[in-house]
Amino acid sequence: MPQGLFLPRKKPGRAPARGYQGGSLKRRPRCGDGVAALDRAGPFPDDGDMRLSFLGTGTSHGIPVVGCDCAVCRSPDPRNRRLRASVLVESATTKLLVDTPPDFRQQALRAGLRRVDGVLLTHTHADHFLGLDDLRVFTGETGPRLSIYGSVDSVADLGRVFPYALAEDCPWAGVPRFVARPIAPFEEVNVGDLEWQAVPVRHGYMTVFGFIFNRQVAYVTDCSEVTPDTCALLRGVPVLVLDALRRRPHPTHLTLAGALDVAGQVGAKLTLFTHLCHEMDHEQTEAELPANVRLAFDGMQVEVRNGELTVTGNPFGTAGCL
Repeated sequence: MPQGLFLPRKKPGRAPARGYQGGSLKRRPRCGDGVAALDRAGPFPDDGDMRLSFLGTGTSHGIPVVGCDCAVCRSPDPRNRRLRASVLVESATTKLLVDTPPDFRQQALRAGLRRVDGVLLTHTHADHFLGLDDLRVFTGETGPRLSIYGSVDSVADLGRVFPYALAEDCPWAGVPRFVARPIAPFEEVNVGDLEWQAVPVRHGYMTVFGFIFNRQVAYVTDCSEVTPDTCALLRGVPVLVLDALRRRPHPTHLTLAGALDVAGQVGAKLTLFTHLCHEMDHEQTEAELPANVRLAFDGMQVEVRNGELTVTGNPFGTAGCL
């Protein structure tokens, strides 16, 4: 475990830490400073360098949950405010989205998103899929179509739910323009200077995809089981992002204990839990975790530069963007 990667945990009652780098606090500019919501630290100097930005880290309800008055839904801690799960993966020349939840428009606005080079679908449950139409601003009415990658089942659902986006001669104006690209389990794909691989995991009764990017970051959300074959493939990846819905058992998601077990088997330098529900208070849960395991929050960024990991970013709610 590299020294200085993490700050000491904050004591109860203290405000959430601002962005941190190499063990020292690094101030993140606020929206009032005239910058985009997410940090932009300049171009990536070397092949293989990349950044993962969390656009959303919540489960299908999001947090706060509509109509709920629990302590987490009423929490003033901005890390407890979570849109549905999605990430932006960036390299020197390429920007890929993983999933487009119903919150995607809000996520794109607060992240200052200006370009998308492709979308990877883990699966097509509503909380990961139904924001695709908002990609229309990135496709235009002429030029290349935006590639949507997913399993054979996901691509079939894409055609069923968004047929107009795949049509060659759509009679409507102002619609997104996609090209469906089915991928097989364990298939390796290159998009720009990003290499990624689809890894199958069980999500209750169905198989969904996680993804490994440049052998640096693995993103595995919405899973109830990680098979030994997939677990072996994940070993050696420095950053693991993993589903950890809640403490109580759930038929289609890993519990906190189950996620910790998988994290221990993989042995990543840094494991970040996502797809969290309102039973998981951020500060309280983090106090229970090992030193190399943390909860992700909306606005967190992980950079891999020259083989070194850096965690930065503020919760979006602290930046005055919404």
